[in-house]
Amino acid sequence: MSTTIIAKLNDQCRTAFGVYPNTRVVLTPGFTILPPNDQSAIIEKVQRFNSFTEDNDPHGEHDFGAIDHNGEKVFWKIDYYAPDMEHGSEDASDPKQTVRLLTIMLASEY
Repeated sequence: MSTTIIAKLNDQCRTAFGVYPNTRVVLTPGFTILPPNDQSAIIEKVQRFNSFTEDNDPHGEHDFGAIDHNGEKVFWKIDYYAPDMEHGSEDASDPKQTVRLLTIMLASEY
């Protein structure tokens, strides 16, 4: 598996917000009860996130981030599934056998 390819695919998933092929987005209940303007602002922050460091991205895959919005900590995470969405992907660098699931949640929901 190529970490560089995985990071590129994850960036495409995150910045296109589920429009990119083989991607899905899950918004948790805590996120969905926020006012629409806050939801939109958080999604934009997730899409623009580029503060990857050794501490928050130790494997270099660009698969996790934490942002602040109006004093609230928000997490986003990308997980890799097989096309059946019931098993993990065997090769996250192969978009034909991987569905990326982007989850956005309030840290308080973790």
